[in-house]
Amino acid sequence: MLHHDNPIRGIALSLLASIMFAVSDTAAKFLSNDVPVTAINWVRYVIFLGMALYLARDLPRSAWRPRRPGLQVIRAIAVLGSATLFIYGVQAMTIAQAITISFLSPLVITVLAIPMLGEHVGPRRGAAVIAGLFGVLLVVRPGLDGFEPAALFGVASATCWSVGMILTRRLNGIDSAETTVLWSAAIGQILLTLMLPFDFAWPTATQWVLLVILSVFVSLGQWVTILAHRYAPASLVAPFSYSQLIWVIITGYLVFADWPDAATFGGAAIIIASGLYIAHRERLAARANPA
Repeated sequence: MLHHDNPIRGIALSLLASIMFAVSDTAAKFLSNDVPVTAINWVRYVIFLGMALYLARDLPRSAWRPRRPGLQVIRAIAVLGSATLFIYGVQAMTIAQAITISFLSPLVITVLAIPMLGEHVGPRRGAAVIAGLFGVLLVVRPGLDGFEPAALFGVASATCWSVGMILTRRLNGIDSAETTVLWSAAIGQILLTLMLPFDFAWPTATQWVLLVILSVFVSLGQWVTILAHRYAPASLVAPFSYSQLIWVIITGYLVFADWPDAATFGGAAIIIASGLYIAHRERLAARANPA
């Protein structure tokens, strides 16, 4: 049930979720050089599946069966692909660079909504997308000595996440949110279990602790994000998710002694401004067409 009557609580929860995601991303980078990516995601999805089962606990068993299983499978693969590609990317980049590139998702969603949802994108939103892509180029710096090939993993991760969010829109009104989350968790867990024998190394005790922290924080972050949207509309709380960049700059400096360069700061500013403008235009469009 939505309770869009406590915006302060919604904003606070959105900020808390951003901190949780920053902690989980820092743990993922720390683990990625010693623990196989499949093993990291497998443990993460164990916690994710547990959360999904908890969310679906009150649903009738008939609601656990989706009406569009094909779309659910594709969405689950896209979400898993995003998580996997992000970890591969963050191995060779600073966390700030990886998170900045992930902010590309709202722009990609805007572009993909044209062929996949039949939405019309006007010249203003189109210009915002182009500006955002320029911001990504500042971070990636193709053709310069500072170019990180791993940034391509970040772009691919953002694209996979965007496909997953587009399919979430497609499934809205067809399957419940709890059903969608449950299927994404279950399919991801099945796929990772099948891949585990080919990409696994037994973690040390310290690594197990970090794996559990990563998994719990990313799952709690998703749950807190859901709660935030119950207390305030998405158009209000979504901009505060960009605060994650602040937290990963702090954790990146404390854990890895990484500090973003001027190009990363500049690119992040452009991407965030573009994303906020697109959110603003979508809010105006929603007011004009409440149906």
